[in-house]
Amino acid sequence: MKFITTKSFILLLVGAVLFCSPPAAAATVEYDVCVYGGTSAGVIAAYSAAKYGKKVVLIEPGRHLGGMSSGGLGYTDIGNKYVVTGLARDFYRRIGQHYGKFEQWIFEPKVAEALFQDYVRRGGFKVLFNHRLKAVSKDVNVIKVLNVENTEAGPAFPGLGIKAKIFIDCSYEGDLMAAAGVSYTVGREPNSQYNETYNGVQLMDGHQIPDGVDPYVTPGRPESGLLWGIRPGALQPEGTGDHKVQAYNFRICLTDKPENRIPITKPANYDPAKYQLLLRLMARKPWKSLNDGLIISRMPNGKTDINNRGGFSTDMIGENWKYPEAGYAERTKIIKAHVDYTKGLLYFIGNDPAVPEHLRNEMKQWGYPKDEYTDNGHWSPQLYVREARRMVGELVMTQHHCEGKEVVPDGVGMAAYTMDSHNCDRLVVNGFAKNEGNVEIGGFGPYPVSYRSIVPKEREAANLFVPVCLSASHIAYGSIRMEPVFMVLAQVAAVAGCEAIDKGTSVQKVEVEQVNRLLKENPLCDGSVPEILIDNQNAGLVSMSGTWNKHTYGGYGPDFLVSEQKQGEETFVEFKTTVVSKGTYSVYAYVPKLPDIAAEIPVVLFDGKSRRNLSIHTAELEVQGQTSGEWTKLGDFKLDNNNKVSVKIIAGSAMTVADAVLLVPETD
Repeated sequence: MKFITTKSFILLLVGAVLFCSPPAAAATVEYDVCVYGGTSAGVIAAYSAAKYGKKVVLIEPGRHLGGMSSGGLGYTDIGNKYVVTGLARDFYRRIGQHYGKFEQWIFEPKVAEALFQDYVRRGGFKVLFNHRLKAVSKDVNVIKVLNVENTEAGPAFPGLGIKAKIFIDCSYEGDLMAAAGVSYTVGREPNSQYNETYNGVQLMDGHQIPDGVDPYVTPGRPESGLLWGIRPGALQPEGTGDHKVQAYNFRICLTDKPENRIPITKPANYDPAKYQLLLRLMARKPWKSLNDGLIISRMPNGKTDINNRGGFSTDMIGENWKYPEAGYAERTKIIKAHVDYTKGLLYFIGNDPAVPEHLRNEMKQWGYPKDEYTDNGHWSPQLYVREARRMVGELVMTQHHCEGKEVVPDGVGMAAYTMDSHNCDRLVVNGFAKNEGNVEIGGFGPYPVSYRSIVPKEREAANLFVPVCLSASHIAYGSIRMEPVFMVLAQVAAVAGCEAIDKGTSVQKVEVEQVNRLLKENPLCDGSVPEILIDNQNAGLVSMSGTWNKHTYGGYGPDFLVSEQKQGEETFVEFKTTVVSKGTYSVYAYVPKLPDIAAEIPVVLFDGKSRRNLSIHTAELEVQGQTSGEWTKLGDFKLDNNNKVSVKIIAGSAMTVADAVLLVPETD
């Protein structure tokens, strides 16, 4: 007779409970604010709400924080630094501190992720990693419970219910928004829908395949089929709407430092047939170097942020159309296909004998960095989802808002980037392979983003914010969809959400003026003394003498001033302010670095008691990233309450610029 020990019996009993009993009901946990998506916006939203004293949970389906800002996009799409405010600006200042700068816009992925983790630590809020949305429970138009599952726990474990007063969807996909029954769209609207000119189908020259590239497997033989990456179908009329989505890719972090470099080897599912179109493009328009086909932006410590360039590159055009509406399993397959394609492209360029030898040799100088993405095979876990769902909310931002032809009265943040769409399709046009959908239209200054574009219609959801998949047409979203702007709008959502909780109202009825006042008075959400900015546009704070011309590109804010020196004419611009809080301030002047600018610009600073003669040495000004200017420090000064401070920039015989002045209070 075989006996069962007490220990064995207990294990059998536990097994019976786990495998034979019905699963336990999901537990429900209550919070004030629930943020879905640990993107850069998600972290900032959660931090902001926590600093306002709310009980906050941040739900992240993956294992990492920061989204694209820690996922390889280290070469920040700025547009204009003027629009980067509050905690978004704080993020880039803290990046700067890491590298010994005032602020910095280019950075390594691991540095960004560590900083986002620090926001969690300082904010003291809960993060649920590896949890993703299952369902949303609503009572009419109020979201009550967000049901999530733990992707690592397995089916034997119950899900979790998150009950909250306010929900903020900071995912790139808009999954919470969609599950809550909020109206949204996917793809491109026809130009006629919002009376736009750059929406819908667009066949332009940017990132285009040159004429003469044959699209067929056997050149000149349509019956042989199309090369991989080219889809059948006819080009539709310009401006035609469809459900095609601009291409996704990975922003690739490589290194050329031998001590930190892992060789690029043949990846799984490698198929050289995917890159035959690239060989034909190279034959038609040879690459002198990798920079002819890849945008290789240098990051600190020998690393890169590599982006798409030209007619065939890292963008996997047309292979993402199903992604926005796909389930988790199908999205995983799409992401894997992008990984295989991109790693295969790098290996192909470095090893295929049909690729010119000088390119193969150049590619082999690069490898995966040992110290990045150490839990993901040294490859970014974040696919660049440039655009997925877009909410159709209380107001839809359009091309007209970007261009300043319409100005919203309820702006709560600003955007400034070019209206930008990567290609959406690759097809045959007049017998040649062509890309379709690329748009790069700029030439406008910063413009306000409406509060109504980050909230749904009240009848659909009264306690939800959507600052990432916000309400905008395809082409307007192409301008707004930048990481700094997402962070700005996420902070707006959090502050407005706290107001909605405190006032017991819907998010749609929050007073926008009060939200903007709070953002101005407490930009870092921690009660610290705000910095003082005086832009050349600030009437009453800026006086000038002599002749100055306005330039509208390359400066800080809508425009900046350039001197036109005349014989015997005193020419200066004086920026004035009154200090409210006593303390030590670092004083900066913003300098757009133009060709032929004066090597030395005289400055007179009045600290409320005495005047000091200073200089800006423009030759020492180092400009990095997507910008043409930087802050230059004039010095540290102790200032008393009610001190009237002024900074006078004086023009000489050479070109002088005057743009903005900044007083940053000393912090602990």
